[in-house]
Amino acid sequence: MNPLVILVAVVAFLTLGGLGFVVAGSGSGDVRVARRARAIAGAGRPEKAATRAKLAQQDAGNRRKQLLQTLKEQDRLQRKVSVSLNARLKQTGLNLSVPQFWIASSLLGVVVVLSAFILRAPPWAALLLGLVAALGLPRWAISFLAQQRRKKFTAHFSDAIDIIVRGIKSGLPVHDCLRVIARESPAPLGPEFQRLVENISMGVAVDQGLERMYERMPTPELRFFTIVLAIQAKTGGNLAEALGNLSAVLRARKLMREKIKALSSEATTSAFIIGSLPLAVVLLVIATTPSYMMVMLTDSRGKLMLLAGAVIEAIGIFVMRRMINFKY
Repeated sequence: MNPLVILVAVVAFLTLGGLGFVVAGSGSGDVRVARRARAIAGAGRPEKAATRAKLAQQDAGNRRKQLLQTLKEQDRLQRKVSVSLNARLKQTGLNLSVPQFWIASSLLGVVVVLSAFILRAPPWAALLLGLVAALGLPRWAISFLAQQRRKKFTAHFSDAIDIIVRGIKSGLPVHDCLRVIARESPAPLGPEFQRLVENISMGVAVDQGLERMYERMPTPELRFFTIVLAIQAKTGGNLAEALGNLSAVLRARKLMREKIKALSSEATTSAFIIGSLPLAVVLLVIATTPSYMMVMLTDSRGKLMLLAGAVIEAIGIFVMRRMINFKY
């Protein structure tokens, strides 16, 4: 073979190889540059992502704190409404102030103490009965009256919401629907809505009037109604549909209460029988053989035993009450 041809071929091979090496080197350099740029950008992105995650976590924490603060405020207001004596007197619907309540309680305690002394009861027993009559019995009566009034209010509240729904669908404003409820509903629902209508007529906002009604009638149903009206006033929407859904929920709650009451009736009856059985036995023995029980009433040891039995009986009644008092 001609040496010149071989030399040309070698030179061409070396030239092409050099060009390929240059091209490959430049490509790998671009790749390295791109990789380095991505690495630099990637190194910054985790920091930004971490910063964003930290800010989002802080925002979530702030929202959580605000929500907890709101819930605590609502719980504090609820306790104030349910525990305050003035609020309880308002919930009974009686025109009775706190000083009048304490005066009536004191008079009742004095009457009970004097009656006990007239019946020749021991001084400690007379004072104990006076304290119970002055401090315990009036508060229990107030709580009982308020609870019964709330039950009557709740029993007809879903019907009142249905009146509002039908009135809105027929074109009546909410204020006229409230007037219809105040005029047609039985007590205590009608008088409470009558106060609400009067407050609105005097310039009080609807939400403020409902808050005042809630102080006199602290029920979850009224709270739901207040929330629905407040949301509708701020965001708009179909009020009739929202109140219709609320009425369905309230009726479902009422049905659930009745089911729980039916299912727990056996336990309630058993607790009543067990709680009243010791007292019934003592009264029966006193009625049939008084001499058998007089030792317990005259001897100091018998009195101590009766006192201990009364305390244990009260504890047992309290425990059974807690066991059968279902919250719904």
